[in-house]
Amino acid sequence: METPRGCYQQTRQVLLLFVLLGMSQAQAEPRRLSVVEETLSGALIGNLVKDLGLKVGELSSRGAQVVSKDNKLPLQLNINTGDLLLSESLDREELCGSTEPCLLHFQILMKNPLQILQVELQVSDINDNSPIFLEKEMVLEIPENSPVGAVFLLESATDLDVGTNAVKSYVISQSSHFHISMRVNPDGRKYPELVLDKSLDYEEQPELSLILTALDGGTPPRYGTASVRVEVMDTNDNSPEFEHMFYEVKIPENSILGSLVITVTAWDLDSGINGELSYAFSHASEDIQKTFAINKNSGEISLIGYLDFETTESYSVIIKATDRGGLWGKSTVRIQVMDMNDNSPEISVSSFISPIPENNPETLVMIFSIQDKDSGENSRMVCSIPEDLPFVLKSSIENYYHLETEGPLDRESRAEYNITIMVTDLGTPRLTTQHTITVQVSDVNDNAPAFTQTSYTLFVQENNSPALHIGTISATDSDSGSNAHITYSLLPTDDPQLALASIISINPDNGQLFALRALDYESLQTFQFHVGATDQGSPVLSSQALVRVHVLDANDNEPFVLYPLQNASAPCTELLPRAAEPGYLVTKVVAVDQDSGQNAWLSFQLLKATEPGLFTVWSHNGEVRTSRLLSERDAPKHRLVLLVKDNGDPPCSASVTLHVLLVDGFSQPYLPLPEVARDPVQDEDMLTLYLVIALASVSSLFLLSVLLFIGVRLCRRARAASLGGCSVPEGHFPGHLVDVSGTGTLSQSYQYEVCLTRGTGTNEFKFLKPISPNLPLQFPGKEMEESSTVYNSLELFNNHN
Repeated sequence: METPRGCYQQTRQVLLLFVLLGMSQAQAEPRRLSVVEETLSGALIGNLVKDLGLKVGELSSRGAQVVSKDNKLPLQLNINTGDLLLSESLDREELCGSTEPCLLHFQILMKNPLQILQVELQVSDINDNSPIFLEKEMVLEIPENSPVGAVFLLESATDLDVGTNAVKSYVISQSSHFHISMRVNPDGRKYPELVLDKSLDYEEQPELSLILTALDGGTPPRYGTASVRVEVMDTNDNSPEFEHMFYEVKIPENSILGSLVITVTAWDLDSGINGELSYAFSHASEDIQKTFAINKNSGEISLIGYLDFETTESYSVIIKATDRGGLWGKSTVRIQVMDMNDNSPEISVSSFISPIPENNPETLVMIFSIQDKDSGENSRMVCSIPEDLPFVLKSSIENYYHLETEGPLDRESRAEYNITIMVTDLGTPRLTTQHTITVQVSDVNDNAPAFTQTSYTLFVQENNSPALHIGTISATDSDSGSNAHITYSLLPTDDPQLALASIISINPDNGQLFALRALDYESLQTFQFHVGATDQGSPVLSSQALVRVHVLDANDNEPFVLYPLQNASAPCTELLPRAAEPGYLVTKVVAVDQDSGQNAWLSFQLLKATEPGLFTVWSHNGEVRTSRLLSERDAPKHRLVLLVKDNGDPPCSASVTLHVLLVDGFSQPYLPLPEVARDPVQDEDMLTLYLVIALASVSSLFLLSVLLFIGVRLCRRARAASLGGCSVPEGHFPGHLVDVSGTGTLSQSYQYEVCLTRGTGTNEFKFLKPISPNLPLQFPGKEMEESSTVYNSLELFNNHN
């Protein structure tokens, strides 16, 4: 009969057999979970039921438990729900140091049947460490004869964080002598260098104090500071020089402590104390100082700490040789740590297609195979691509993969993809190979040109010079190549009266618009048209935009006096009764201006007068009034010269001459002269002159009446014979053309009959006698007829009772 001890040993052997069997059947490919460092205790990392594809209750029934190395991983598994919780917060820097990514391995052990699942926990870094300078105060001894542009090494800061959270840049306090530049070593670390901007003078300033600040790339960034004291040294004209500016050495990771790594050698042409050299590390991180040591007299670099290829593959050490005079030289030593797993995976590309057309689903991009010259576990590989790319990696036969698109690509969203294929072996330590390919996406003409604005509004000053650039329209096309080459053109207009081709032209290449001829505001104030943009793709795509052009008025027309007529054969004489009260309206000067806005605002001014104090002119409406009572001593005839000026810049003006005759009543043709003692012979001569003048006046008046009668008859016949020939308005003119405020230029009680003859160069105006003292003056505005006909002749007639 077996003893209990023998039975117990047999049971242990059976269990060990099952354990080995379960381990052989465990999944070789671990599952990966992720957590951010400093995550609070109790946080959910993942659900093993979902992540590992297990059934609900399977963890509980099989007695699942979390197993890690030395059981130090703070994980807690709820076997009822499958939730994997964090029992305490993790510090990535404490767990992995500078290794990135930080992967923690653990296993899920299940019984009945026995199964071991491999799981990796990736701890992501946060910016929880500030840059730290190992030396809080750096002392630089700089000779005063150092040339401008000289570079001086400064100690770098260390940051326990990795990636973008590591040290990113250095700045220094404001100084007129120095600025900071940054250097990136082969190992990727960034070191500050002090650059001399202004020559130093020992006698003027023997010492300078600066503050060096290191900033990391976190959000928000953290920083650390150190003081830099610059001691200006006296001249030492030869700096130490190394035998080689760059040393490279390889050392196995299992080298014993105290091993000689390499010996660096420098010399100095100076003699005495200026030629005595000492060697030291520069820009050495804390890791380098713990691993290597240098003999300051001989330059021998020896190993004082254990090497770990998985932690650090190589070291870049800057060696600084300084003489007793303060001058220095530098050299870089690259120490490559040799791994015992010495073969990385290899990628062999069989087929690669680039560019690939957009809008096509599931397009084949690449076919490749992978291999590893190692054997056993070191030759097993895992292949992957980034998950945030629209590509999928599929395996066909053993170690053969093909890369294809997940769906249609859009070149306008992204025209190029950099895809990194990562192959990692499962050796110890693991080796990884990366192969980056650039996939170009070819364009298809699937985007029409798009104008930067749906409509454009342009302004052009009238009387512009021909071929004037008045504006530019612009369109863009998201496509590329000929599909994005845009041609601009003017589209046909719907207005048959607008000869667009004679007014506007467009540069088909850049969309610049030009006015082909001078524009006239009085003829054309605004017009609009459409511009088309067409690409050169296949099929051709196009779009259009509306362009509005506003012609701006210029003060290019002088005021035109309608009354009194200045170019008539006989001057117009205004009659003024001697019994007129002060303020009596003698007449009103009527003028118009073809411009608009303030360019058409007219003002009136009295320039000359036979009797300066007798008459006044209202500046806004042109009314001529008496300013005082008339006396017997006032001359019977007066001549007034008025200035009509617009409000343009520069202003335009015209002058008008008025003749005023003082009478006792309107029935008298003229006012007799005051009786004074005259010479009889002179009286006879004057009487003869008066008779001649009276006879001439009666004859002229009769002739004028006949001509007026004939003209009216001819005009009416011409109007009846031709529909577009002569237009005589009947009744009142439109109300909006009548000035009733008393401040305009058309408030005199006269009606003007206007005859415009189309097809000729003549516009004829005829003034009729007053029809009623109470009717306001009505005169057609620009609505009567706008044309570009040149005004060749203007006849104006005015009759008084």
